[in-house]
This record gives sequence, C-alpha cells and structure tokens, in this order.
Amino acid sequence: MDRKQKEVRSLKFTHLDDKGKAQMVDISHKEQTDRIAKAYGRVKVSTDTYKSIKEGYGPKGDIFSVAKIAGIMAAKKTHELIPLCHPLSITHIDVDFRFNDEMCTVEITSTVKTTGQTGVEMEALVCATHVALTIYDMCKAIDKGIELGPFYLLEKEGGKSGRYERK
Repeated sequence: MDRKQKEVRSLKFTHLDDKGKAQMVDISHKEQTDRIAKAYGRVKVSTDTYKSIKEGYGPKGDIFSVAKIAGIMAAKKTHELIPLCHPLSITHIDVDFRFNDEMCTVEITSTVKTTGQTGVEMEALVCATHVALTIYDMCKAIDKGIELGPFYLLEKEGGKSGRYERK
C-alpha cells in the first residue's frame, strides 16, 4: 500500500471501504427524520439580455416555468446523475427566483424536502444547477456570454449532523 492509500484510509471517508475503494454508504441502520436542504445558484447575463429575460420570456418561450420544471425533474433523478447518491422519496421541491437589477443576475434558491434516512443536499444542488443550465439554454440564442455560478448549499436540517447554515 502506498502513502496516498494510507492517508485516505486514515481519514475515514464514509464512501470508501476498508481498501479505499468507492462504495455506497449503508443507511439501513439510520433513523428516518424530516430533512430539508436549500441550495443557491446564480445566472449573470448582459444588460440587454437581463432586460429581456426579466419579463420571463426568451427565444424559446417561458424561461422560468421551463427552468423550474427542469430543476424539479433533475432533483428527482439525482441518484442517476451522482453515482453514490441513494434514490430518495422526495416529498417537496420548490424553486424561487430573485432578480438583482444592479448585477444583472437571476438568483436561484432551490428547496428539497424528504422524510428518510439520508439528506437531500445533493438534490437541492442538482436542482439549482439544472435551473441555471436551463436558463442558459433558454437564452443562449441572444447571449452566449451567460455566466453560471456560484452554486452552494445554503442550509440543511435533519439527520445525525443536525442543522447547517452557510455563514
């Protein structure tokens, strides 16, 4: 065993077996609790594009309805996109948009809830990123310079680790 493998084993990563190989965590012993996660994402566009999309419509139609549905669909498929995520029974998904006129940005907040044995942080993050990607797709015909990000977890509740809130 080389030095790097020894270092990895000593860190006790939950998704590594005793040989340092990737594994899905066994959550069968974990208690079911109410869980919620909120994630943030941002889409920055040019001034002209911002004026156009703030109305909610672009070259492909209703930007924000399509983006919200895309985020919801993506969150439900997180386990298919992220290899070691568990399939979850999601009880609620929501997406909110906030416009920042000064920065010409659309700020995205996704909220995902479940009652289960593992959290929904990845589902919330997948939702926010896919909402942003869909906004890009809906507007790329008028602005190829759209910037996506940052994306990050805002807060989560439930489970053994309890509450987390980004400072």
